[in-house]
Amino acid sequence: MTKSAADAARSPHQRFDRAFFRDVWRLAGPYFLESEERWGARGLLALVLLSTSGMVYINLRITNWYNAFYDALQHYDSAHYWGLLGQFALLALGAIALGVYQTYMSQLLDLRWRRWLTGSFLTRYLAARTYYHLEIFRRGQDNPDQRIADDLSSFAQSASSLFTGLLSSAANLIAFLGLLWVLSAKVVVPWKGVELHIPGLLVWAALLYAIVWTWVAGRVANPLIKLNYDQQRLQADFRFALMRLRENSEAIALYGGEAKERDTFDHRFDRVYDNYARLIVRQKRFNWFSAYFNQFAIILPFLVTASAYFAKAVQLGFLMQVSSAFGNVQNAFAYLAQSYDSLAQWHAVVDRLRGFVGLIEEVEAMQSDGKRIVHENGDMLRVQDLTLRVPSGTPVVAHLELTVLPGERLLVTGPSGVGKSTLLRALAGLWPFGEGYVALPRGKGSLFLPQRPYLPLGSLREALLYPMADAATPTERLEQLLTRVGLPALLTQLDVVAPWAQVLSLGEQQRLAFARALLQRPEYLFLDEASSALDEPAERALYTLLMKELAQTALVSVGHRSTLHGFHNRRLELLTDGDWLSDGERLSGQTRRQWAAAPT
Repeated sequence: MTKSAADAARSPHQRFDRAFFRDVWRLAGPYFLESEERWGARGLLALVLLSTSGMVYINLRITNWYNAFYDALQHYDSAHYWGLLGQFALLALGAIALGVYQTYMSQLLDLRWRRWLTGSFLTRYLAARTYYHLEIFRRGQDNPDQRIADDLSSFAQSASSLFTGLLSSAANLIAFLGLLWVLSAKVVVPWKGVELHIPGLLVWAALLYAIVWTWVAGRVANPLIKLNYDQQRLQADFRFALMRLRENSEAIALYGGEAKERDTFDHRFDRVYDNYARLIVRQKRFNWFSAYFNQFAIILPFLVTASAYFAKAVQLGFLMQVSSAFGNVQNAFAYLAQSYDSLAQWHAVVDRLRGFVGLIEEVEAMQSDGKRIVHENGDMLRVQDLTLRVPSGTPVVAHLELTVLPGERLLVTGPSGVGKSTLLRALAGLWPFGEGYVALPRGKGSLFLPQRPYLPLGSLREALLYPMADAATPTERLEQLLTRVGLPALLTQLDVVAPWAQVLSLGEQQRLAFARALLQRPEYLFLDEASSALDEPAERALYTLLMKELAQTALVSVGHRSTLHGFHNRRLELLTDGDWLSDGERLSGQTRRQWAAAPT
């Protein structure tokens, strides 16, 4: 996706044009055409359509019932009156049953559709570390969590509701159009002393009224699309700021940053408030027109048929039948106008989702185009002719050649910002900018420990077992590891659910990460300044423990402290401009490209 295309994907359409409906189909089509649930989804959709048809049929019967019922009232026909009430009770019971089950089946379809959409988006979001690349390299999409958690639900529910309403309107139009055309034959229009009969007068009146209503609704309510789009984005930004306060509560408290945080909250909420104020003003204008058209539509059929009634050409029952039939036809014609507010909100949801999908596709294209670094599963770490660049193209490591055998210990050093962490990201398959070859035992064969460990939601036991340790590991084993890494105070809290990332200090989190390594026993262990928050005696104790317990595991450490040198028998020093030293020897040019570091 080009830059202009990506920018377009992040801005709202603001029109119901072909591009908008193409994006809707891209989001909705796969569930009904390609998914493993497609037959069940089609079955539920067919039941919704069947129930809609049944409700239209009952509505048509009730419209005809109006004629007979009000004629019975006009003629004081009590026997016919009571019989018609019994008919209405049966029709009403059928309408209630169909309405209840139509709602239930629609909601069930919404629920299943949302489950499938969520699973599909999560698959793409997590595949090939797309979530990581979105945050690091493509930051144009705000709050992807809201796209998945909220917008997918809104999309499915609104799409189902609007589609069902559209089908109901179409069915009502088909069912009542002919009836209203026939009824129009009895309507006369007095004109200069002459009674005119206009074929389909009631139909044309309903159509003209709906056209005017739809045009006015589009003019008045079209800005609601962008306002709804912005409102969701701004609310998500405000919620994200509050979440950041919770995640960084200790640091903010130590800084005494409450006043600054309050300024941030006030600024973000002011934007929410201002946009919502504009939205409700625009909504008020739309409601004025909508209420006016709705109310006038009630009396319009009576205005058209009044002359025929007062000329005694038709009876009261005819007027009520016309009113019902006209209302159904007019509502069918005016469905878009009546639903414009809901359509504007749905439009905003679709815009946010298409923006999210556009960025995911952009990252996938970046991974495909830029992934000239070949990653393979191997029995040892082997790097050949590896060049890494920043996104602008400047090299940070050039033509690196490296082999690390099982059991070896390699220390990666160099000035801050030279690219040490970037090298580890490339070995892990996270960095797409560059070219070369990397072989490494994948899956459980490798474990990377970042400077700030990740502690998932849940209990301390789950944090310790993350990500691939055996869930059936005995408690005694876990308690032993906690003690050996210097966390005996946590022995009684293994099954306590708490925000451990906030409860534990960074040093305690790093100790916990060492316990993970001892538990999972990878073939290759990568440590990116994984002991930086510990004092030197603690660091020495943990590395000594690794040497003893993981004697066959190869270690690749990134660090600055000279105390780490004694725990490694190999050294790789990264220099500026992509240059590097391996085991103290500077290699360059063709020699470097052909060289593979031999173990010392």
